[in-house]
Amino acid sequence: MPVSDATDVKALLFDVFGTLVDWRSSLIDDLSAYAAGRGLEGDWTGLIDGWRKAYVPSMDAVRNNPQADFLTLDELHRRSLERLVGEFGIKGQTEDDLDYMVTGWHRLKPWPGVVAALERLKTKYILAPLSNGNVGLLTRMAKNAGLPWDLVLGSDVFRHYKPDVENYLGAAKLLNLPPAEVMLVAAHNYDLQAAQALGLKTAFIPRPTEYGPLQTIDFDATGDWTIVADDLAGVADQLGC
Repeated sequence: MPVSDATDVKALLFDVFGTLVDWRSSLIDDLSAYAAGRGLEGDWTGLIDGWRKAYVPSMDAVRNNPQADFLTLDELHRRSLERLVGEFGIKGQTEDDLDYMVTGWHRLKPWPGVVAALERLKTKYILAPLSNGNVGLLTRMAKNAGLPWDLVLGSDVFRHYKPDVENYLGAAKLLNLPPAEVMLVAAHNYDLQAAQALGLKTAFIPRPTEYGPLQTIDFDATGDWTIVADDLAGVADQLGC
């Protein structure tokens, strides 16, 4: 059944990490296979979990220092990784190895059914990521994963990280649309809350295994979102695609 209060929506924006792509399993598999081929030893699962744990603090450091140059997520990931390999006692890696590991975020695999659901939604709506990833990262990810974007909006376009208002309102402005004609799709309630407060429509889908055994939040919708569905295909169903 189509959702009546979404009839004016013309564009769908998507959180990417966790919502559309399985970053944790993708990185663990990618780095474990690469390390085995290079003879590098380490706790790759622990490193990936530590890397993600550094994600928000690294963005907060940028947010709290607006007078400094904006750093892209690729740059923040590299800084965090250089610290973490030391903390995890990983030895023997070269600069090329670190480059490969950082670009693992460009090679993330989509959750099952995501690409097919996006193709359905694309028949009716403008589709774009609204991610903390930078444009280069998101473009390469789309190329690798087959994500059918109409345009790519990264944090470096706005020089801000979500949940800063500049990302949500800036995306609507670039699309020449009022916020009420834009919907954010995400697996994270905080992201939807920020978007909703600015007048965007919202859609929640759960990803209860995003963080593996470390997941503590976002098992269910905690707000009055426009759409709540079990998966992205369910969002397409409710939007009549």
